[in-house]
Amino acid sequence: MQSTISKVVREPWAWALFLALAMSAGAVSKSATRADEANAKSSVKKMSDYMAAQKAISFDYDTNFEVVSKEGQKLGLASSGSMKLNRPDKIRATRAGGFADVEYVFDGKTLAMLGKNVNGYAQVEWTGTLDQLVDELRNKFHRPIPGADLLMSNIYDQLMPEVVDSKDLGSGVVNGVECDHLAFKTKDVDWEIWIAQGSHPYPCRYVVTSTQVNKAPQYTIDIRAWKTGAQVAPDPFTLKVPVGAKKLNPGELRDFDELPAIFALKRESGVK
Repeated sequence: MQSTISKVVREPWAWALFLALAMSAGAVSKSATRADEANAKSSVKKMSDYMAAQKAISFDYDTNFEVVSKEGQKLGLASSGSMKLNRPDKIRATRAGGFADVEYVFDGKTLAMLGKNVNGYAQVEWTGTLDQLVDELRNKFHRPIPGADLLMSNIYDQLMPEVVDSKDLGSGVVNGVECDHLAFKTKDVDWEIWIAQGSHPYPCRYVVTSTQVNKAPQYTIDIRAWKTGAQVAPDPFTLKVPVGAKKLNPGELRDFDELPAIFALKRESGVK
């Protein structure tokens, strides 16, 4: 039996038809790719606009923070917590994991941080928006808020500038919620996001993969119990300091980050 390729080569008219079909398929593929990228970016923009329009938001979350040991072993650090915010300048966040049980509270004028596991707290007078607070906690105090990228007032501008490839991967289900599954690539990281379908396009899962680090560790946050507006319980955004808690400087609160103090950053392989 002749192979299809041999038959096409021996019959010029068939070969011409084959080339025409191949060129047509290529054009369709490029067109589909452009539409795919446009859909992915449009979905993120829709989510960003929806999130920015919500003055009051609350949700629970679970995270898994992967690190790589100096022996090359990938380890996952799991934690859970809750988040409540009132734009533009109030937030309460909790996180409990194997190394820490912590709480952040910001009322627009004072940032308070409580380490329940060490019965210590710190307070700093500071004024600014939630966007500015996220940067302040990350850069000055080295206390990043879990899933901070998803709390900014303009998520689209936060996530998309360095994207070089976008994909719409169709539907997925996270914690029983049907979502649009999108994937993006930048020079340093790959990231995926699952956005709830329908009139409330909130982020249900966000995964960041460090492609430039050995074994490509990931950070994953799953969001559940999503509430907005009047569904969010009122909150004075003041820290309840436990009896006997010791007042400390911010730098004295140990194991406040999702990366515990027993791990030290290592340029070659991630952490040790």
